[in-house]
Amino acid sequence: MIKEYPIFLAGSWKPCTKAVEITNPYNEEGIGIVHQAGEEEVENAIRAAQKAFPELRRMPLYRRAEALQKIADGVKERREELARMICLEAGKPITDARTEVGRAVLNFQAAVEETKRLGGEVIPLDLAPGSESRFGIVRRFPIGPILGIAPFNFPLNLVGHKIAPAIASGNPIILKPAPKTPITALMLGEIISQAGLPAGSVSILPCGNDLAEKMAMDERFKLLSFTGSARVGWYLKSKAGKKKVLLELGGNAGVIIHQDADLDLAARRCAAGGFSYAGQSCISVQRIFVQEKAVKPFLDRLLSHVKGLKTGDPMEDSTNVGPMIDLGAAERTQQWVEEAVKQGAKILTGGKRKGRLFEPTVLTDVTPFMKVCREEVFAPLVVVIPYREFDEALSAMNDSVYGLQAGVFTNDLKKVFHAYEELEVGGLMVNEVPTYRIDPMPYGGVKDSGLGREGVRYAIEEMTELKLLGLNLQ
Repeated sequence: MIKEYPIFLAGSWKPCTKAVEITNPYNEEGIGIVHQAGEEEVENAIRAAQKAFPELRRMPLYRRAEALQKIADGVKERREELARMICLEAGKPITDARTEVGRAVLNFQAAVEETKRLGGEVIPLDLAPGSESRFGIVRRFPIGPILGIAPFNFPLNLVGHKIAPAIASGNPIILKPAPKTPITALMLGEIISQAGLPAGSVSILPCGNDLAEKMAMDERFKLLSFTGSARVGWYLKSKAGKKKVLLELGGNAGVIIHQDADLDLAARRCAAGGFSYAGQSCISVQRIFVQEKAVKPFLDRLLSHVKGLKTGDPMEDSTNVGPMIDLGAAERTQQWVEEAVKQGAKILTGGKRKGRLFEPTVLTDVTPFMKVCREEVFAPLVVVIPYREFDEALSAMNDSVYGLQAGVFTNDLKKVFHAYEELEVGGLMVNEVPTYRIDPMPYGGVKDSGLGREGVRYAIEEMTELKLLGLNLQ
């Protein structure tokens, strides 16, 4: 019998009248029934968060750290169960799902450490006549209830990226998980319920997008943290009013491979960065710019790796590429590839769809105006584009409305720092693909890719306000 999952409202489990079935994207089998919060439950969760805020903000740092440590330990204890659920509801290959659980443990462990480092600074104020014997103390203070909206592609770790810094900084949070992957978040709620936090500190509310929009407009929330598509993210920002907004949005990540690079390393990493989890990551490799002299040897190596990838059942340890999240995503990818071919692109490998499975695909002879280059493809597809001069590649990389992360493969340190100065991105990886992320690092983008930074330390800065205490000891 399929298990039912009530909503996690202010530390308690509450059944609701409306529920939806969550299905496995690989075989469409039902894996759980998830209850859906209505307006009453949302209102109760917001009021509970407001009520919890005074207690949570005054909770001693050691107690917040203890709670976060319990969550980290709980995730670690249930790692295989969580990985299996990520695989079932997101279609993520089981080996990648286990990696995500490991990252979530690191994420909450980092929050433990950052909680202990919450401090401030003493600054001089006696910098002008009339300010003698004055100095200031600056500290960060929590801002109040936070609304977190998470995507489907990392249903545990990107939920953790919102909940962990909220707890660390003393802010209650209401988390809306993605409609297709809510069970993993609710399992995290089971772990959080044993952490000893005040009731109302955390609520996990699967609900309709209409209610999420109403929450984004609600002035009782002091910050909206959204991860998802650029279209939805910027729309919600326009509705968010005076609250702070943290947006982690889309991209069409590029990597530059110069002729002096280690081509074996570059090809191996591009195959991993472009096709892991069927390319359904906002920093998945999409555009590969290769210096002309290196194109053929690089492509030979890349195609060898790509053709060796196994597509199929994500529950099998040997599977590299599982299904896309739904049939519409796979059909859209097929349409974009067919459109590119009609416009002159050439398929070197892949290009075919079988249900929700899309073959790992490499295209050449593309132009900057094709959708596969210009939009976020969010699929197991890369395009390879030759260039002559390094500055030409930098310019082509910047010719995008997105700017999340980029990669550069070269052994020329001058080119590395030139790229660091010129590329319009939130992060540049050297001799690595843009898909690389370790969770404590600052992560975020520019242009249409978002606002602000995640990573526990940096998210805490978004979730707090500086307050000055000026002292006159004259």
